[in-house]
This record gives sequence, structure tokens and C-alpha cells, in this order.
Amino acid sequence: MNIEQMKIVLQEILTKTNLTPCVVGHRGVGKTAGIIQVCRDIEFAYVPLRLGQMEVGDLVGIPYREETTMHWSCPSWWPAADGAPTVVHCDELNRAQQEDTLQAIFQFVEPPTEGQPRALHTHQLAPQHRVVVAINPPDGSYQVAPLDRALLDRMVVIQVETDAECWLRHAAKEGFDSQVRQFIAANQQLLALGSTSFDMQIEPSERAWEMISVLRQHCRFPRHLEMEVYSGIIGREAAVSFLQWCTEQRTRPLSAEDILTRWPEVAGQAAAQQDDIQAATMSALITCLQNDGRLATAAQDNLVAYIDILPRDMRFGLVKALLRIPPVAEILCLDKYDNSILDTIRQISQDVA
Repeated sequence: MNIEQMKIVLQEILTKTNLTPCVVGHRGVGKTAGIIQVCRDIEFAYVPLRLGQMEVGDLVGIPYREETTMHWSCPSWWPAADGAPTVVHCDELNRAQQEDTLQAIFQFVEPPTEGQPRALHTHQLAPQHRVVVAINPPDGSYQVAPLDRALLDRMVVIQVETDAECWLRHAAKEGFDSQVRQFIAANQQLLALGSTSFDMQIEPSERAWEMISVLRQHCRFPRHLEMEVYSGIIGREAAVSFLQWCTEQRTRPLSAEDILTRWPEVAGQAAAQQDDIQAATMSALITCLQNDGRLATAAQDNLVAYIDILPRDMRFGLVKALLRIPPVAEILCLDKYDNSILDTIRQISQDVA
């Protein structure tokens, strides 16, 4: 994706999740500038850490003793627990000169799990703060250390590539020299040499699928960027298979079980179903309830919620069919469902009269 698209994805992740984005791109493509711009747009403070220049003590603090207990002083860059929301930018992660520096930051880039706060050694990061990583690709063009899969597995890898049209829009906005802009417009291949795409060898894992779940529950990416985002977590092959499966699921009629037991998950899909697909769902629901109309309270609520999202004519037809099933008719006539069902029942009564 280009820098403009990266900023859209980054803003979604930082404002709606506590995952760690890792922006990967060649030199000069605009990784740092893009991250700073996103921080400005979402009104987060910005703290840069150039890990290639840091030692372990710069991260975990200097040890000191209070009586018989050892403590570590808080680094000066550490965001205050009661401070404004802050993005800590771990830049040059794979340029850390010492192995122990990389091992120390490993814990910090890992998203919080099981309700535990994000931490670095003994220091706990307040929940309003976020962490972003930026690296050059380990493709042999840079003096960087390869990142092992355990570390990559803890981040959402966002691969940023050179895009001449995107750069030209930025150049015009910033007032770059007109002749430079005109030259690049006519010679786009000279914007950046050797900035081809790169393979981060990302593979699916249990943790990666958990991150996919978090993103799908909390973030809304433009459809054309979903593949890029998911590829940075589970790899392109798995991302292609997953999104193809999702597309097939969207064209499959929801089942009676979906409506009665999984309504909060499928409500949006149910409302978006085309009429012919909706008719198939209604038929399956009627057949299911004819076989057994006894419903738990949650299933009753789900059934009425489904009826409520239907277009008027479909709602009328479904309620009319359900009223012929005695146990279901008793449910639909309960006082708590009057707002959703009563008008439909009245219309049916008028038609019968």
C-alpha cells in the first residue's frame, strides 16, 4: 500500500485497538512522516525511540536500591500514567546494535494479553498509550538484523511501497519545486530505484488469527486494503483464502441457527441480504420452528430482532407464517414485543377480516 493508505490503516488500528502496527518500507518512502501525521490527526502525542542508538539501560532504566529491594528508574521518555494519549514510535527496531536491546524491546511491542497492561520490564504502560514500530525490509539492501517469526507474529505488518501518484499529491500540497514535480510526473520510474515489494515471510498462527479477529470486530478498512492488512498478519496465501471464504459466506443465506443463536454476529449480514436470499433464510426459519417452536429467552429476542429488520412486506409474510405455529404465536404476542410485532399482527387481523 502507499503512504496515504498506510495512514488510513494506522489510524484505525491506533484508535480502535491496542495492537502494534509495524510499518515496513524502503528508505525515504515516508514511514516516519506518515506516523507523525497520523499522531497529529488523532491528537496523540508522539515519542520517537531510535533503537539503533539505544542500550538496554535506555529502555528499562537504571537500577537502584531501596533498603533490600532493587528497582529500576523510569526512562525519561516513558509516557506518564495520567498523561495525554501518546504513540511511542519504536524506530529502527531491526537496527538495534545489541542483541539484549532487541530482547528488551520484544516485551514492549507485544500487545497486552489477558487484560494485563503493556509493559517494559517493571514499567507498565497506561492503557491510553500506543506503540508503533517502523523498520526497513530485511532484503539485503540495509544493515539490519532479521526479525524472527516470534517477534513478527506479535505485530500487524504494514508494507509500504513507493507510489508516484501519491508522492506527487504530497509534493503539490507541500509546495515542492515545480520542475521537480513535472520531471517526476513524466519519469515516475525515477522517483525511487530498487523499491520493489518484499517478502517478510509472514505465516498464520493462533496469535495471528486472534489479531485478525480483533481487527474485524473493531476496525473498518476500505475493502481494497483488507487484503494488504491481513497479509501482514497471516501471510498472503492465508489472507486470500480467508477473504474468498468471507465473500462466499456473504452470498450464502443465513440459517435458522444463525438467526436464533448468533444474531449479534450476523445482524449486519441479515440486514444486507438480497430479497431472494432473505426468502431462503425465512423459509429455513419457518421450517425449523415448525419442527420445534420452543425457544429460550435469548432465541426469542433474536427472532424478534430479525423480524424487526425485515422490509414491511417480508415482515408481514414471516409473522403471518409464524402465527400458525402455536408456541411461536404465544411468544410473538408477549407484551415486551409489542413495539416490533403489534402493528404487523393488527394488519394481519385486518386482512383476515
